[in-house]
Amino acid sequence: MSAIDDRFAQLRREGKKAFLPFVTAGDPNLDVTAQLILELQKVGSAMVEVGIPYSDPIADGPVIQESYTRALDKGVKLAGIMQMASGLKAQLSMPLLSMVSYSIIQRVGAEKFLSDSIQAGFSGSIVPDLLVEEADTLRSHCRARDYSLIHLVTPTTPQDRMLRIAESSSGFIYFVSVTGITGERSELPKDLVSKVTWLRERTTLPICIGFGISKVEHVKLLAPVADGLIVGSAIVRKLAEHANPKDGIAAVSVLAEQLIEAMNG
Repeated sequence: MSAIDDRFAQLRREGKKAFLPFVTAGDPNLDVTAQLILELQKVGSAMVEVGIPYSDPIADGPVIQESYTRALDKGVKLAGIMQMASGLKAQLSMPLLSMVSYSIIQRVGAEKFLSDSIQAGFSGSIVPDLLVEEADTLRSHCRARDYSLIHLVTPTTPQDRMLRIAESSSGFIYFVSVTGITGERSELPKDLVSKVTWLRERTTLPICIGFGISKVEHVKLLAPVADGLIVGSAIVRKLAEHANPKDGIAAVSVLAEQLIEAMNG
């Protein structure tokens, strides 16, 4: 079992849902990213998703795209992100996972990427641009190292393909709540709950819902049918709104506490 498996097992025993915040590595710099990860752990996050900046993100909306651009413009690279994460290992009691383009993994090489990730303290990766049909090689490497490989299911994914993705995934299934790109939404699709419930009845893997979640109302709607909720754009935007990173971290902390309370209160 990976650290992500262990974390979900612990949450089930405690009767809790997982709050999974997303942070962009290196925005505004890697020191702030490290401080933010520790603060998110402090307020009760189950794990943190670390976005690896990429010049051509697949499904990210303008808020996260702009954060990636800011980080890349400052010279943030994969090696520096791994070094930042490694420096946190002794202070973390929760898993870290990365959101990373398969292009980056291919460039580095799957075995090296996994070795470096595990050494840095990562327990799994979300690879949004990796088709399940093309995932056999990376999946075998991940399973050999007990490293979670998380695939995405979308609202338009046919049911038979949902099941194939569930069989291929480890750690959890990332259920995309809306069609399109990441970003905060005022409303979520009305049939989302029924689609998640259908998949929930057919897999033992945890299901975490992401894309568009930013409000307490969203959390209260989705928490009963999900094992966890992923919040990205709202957190990245909240941090970027403050010129002083300490103020930004404090604002993110308040938002995270509100959402965690809504999930488990």
